Amino acid sequence: MLVVMRPPSVDSLARSLSDTGLPHPLLVEVAREAIAADRVSEAHALAAVRRRRLLVPVVNATGVLLHTNLGRAPLCHVPPLTYTNLELDLETGKRGSRQERTASLLAAATGAESAMVVNNCAAAVLLVLAALARGRPVAVSRSELVEIGGGFRVPEVMAQSGARLLEVGTTNRTRRDDFGRAVAEHDPALLLKVHQSNYRIVGFTESVPVRDMSGFGRPVIVDLGSGLLDASTPWLDGPPPSWLRGEPAVRQTLAEGAALVTFSGDKLLGGPQAGIIAGRADLVDACADHPLARAVRPGELVVAALQETLLAYLRRDAAAIPLWAMASARPEDLRARAARLGGGKVIETEALPGGGTLPGVTIPSVGVAFAGDLTEQLRAHCPPILARVIDDRTVLDLRTVLPADDEVIAEWIAQRP
Repeated sequence: MLVVMRPPSVDSLARSLSDTGLPHPLLVEVAREAIAADRVSEAHALAAVRRRRLLVPVVNATGVLLHTNLGRAPLCHVPPLTYTNLELDLETGKRGSRQERTASLLAAATGAESAMVVNNCAAAVLLVLAALARGRPVAVSRSELVEIGGGFRVPEVMAQSGARLLEVGTTNRTRRDDFGRAVAEHDPALLLKVHQSNYRIVGFTESVPVRDMSGFGRPVIVDLGSGLLDASTPWLDGPPPSWLRGEPAVRQTLAEGAALVTFSGDKLLGGPQAGIIAGRADLVDACADHPLARAVRPGELVVAALQETLLAYLRRDAAAIPLWAMASARPEDLRARAARLGGGKVIETEALPGGGTLPGVTIPSVGVAFAGDLTEQLRAHCPPILARVIDDRTVLDLRTVLPADDEVIAEWIAQRP
């Protein structure tokens, strides 16, 4: 006699998955999927997959410090679970500004007259152009009409702002006189310089430094993108790292004559995703007063994390900023950590800044290597471990692994068949 097994009810199957930690409505979705696909026996595995689609911590062993897919710079601060004085002046008891705290810290760290924070660097550029140049030309070198992450292009951002693009010079060579003619013939509202942070033009090239652009009676706006605060890196012991050589910094760019600079919070600043506008107080005020400023303002979590990051800079405490703690780790210390993991071959590697920063630049590092491609196995670990494959070997680069995560890697090594 043929016995037909009826599938369990959606509700009973969902309740049997409660040990996965997912809320019941999501378990109902998983149960329905399992029953419809005749995969009831795999329901727990499907629930695990559903959980992994959520935002979860991962171990970055890729050797890319600012890995865009992994959130770029790791955060150094988790805000307390309580109310804050986000928009309250504690002296007067009246409404305050969410900008003034980070503005004062940014001014102290960069030498800017004033500053403000928005939700990312593209928004910072968009707001500056909308507030200061709507309906007017903005001159920019053809060699700097870059495409930034996610397919956003400078000409398109400019078009959305209402400013008009005025191309200057050629792809490989732009001279000071090119900007002089643009000012004389087209009366641009601004001169815009965009840092070529994610590519290089080499060979027969020429570009115009900020100090030469600042003598035409027009505000020079510099989109630095990467956000190195100070080329002298006073928060680090010793001289600036050699891999930073040639990277423009906020303090020095303002000192050279830039009226405003824009940059990211989650790249070389090592903070949360944010866009920062710093420079002349009157221009920052014009940006803050523009209606678009409210649409792109940062939330409380960003403000709190950025404040703690900036306080660490002002204390010259690189150890409190995970990006700089990892970037400045000595190879011999990385080698000692690798040896303690208890498996794999310890090898010399080259880490990358990443995040569209310092293209072609590498940082000496140390990793552990295993034969074959084990990246899928590593991603299946809890928490997931991200690595890279080099010459048919899986390499876990310790330059980008927080020391506290060494035990996660050691656990994976110990569990390998």
